[in-house]
Amino acid sequence: MTRCEFFTADERITGFSVSGHSGYAEAGKDIVCAAVSAVVTMAEATINDVCGAKAKVRVKDEQARITLTLPTSCDEEETVQAVLAGMMVTLLSLQEDYPDFIEVLEV
Repeated sequence: MTRCEFFTADERITGFSVSGHSGYAEAGKDIVCAAVSAVVTMAEATINDVCGAKAKVRVKDEQARITLTLPTSCDEEETVQAVLAGMMVTLLSLQEDYPDFIEVLEV
């Protein structure tokens, strides 16, 4: 199962961690993993490359985990929060469609 955790403080999303393989299908044919990967990649690229937020990103291949942590503040805060909220809504929609393969939590 893929686990998606969103970290919050004072109604601000401060980052996320996505880990695990969904197990929906074999590697290379898993549409749930592909969808999650696309959403995570788009969010990270928009936050860092488009908005210039300089979020810290850690990837642990052996654990199939990516973690993104925002700085305390960033110039494009409203846009960054919108991207993270959109990411969460998209992953929650995937969870509704594939509840046995993806879990989304706000921690």
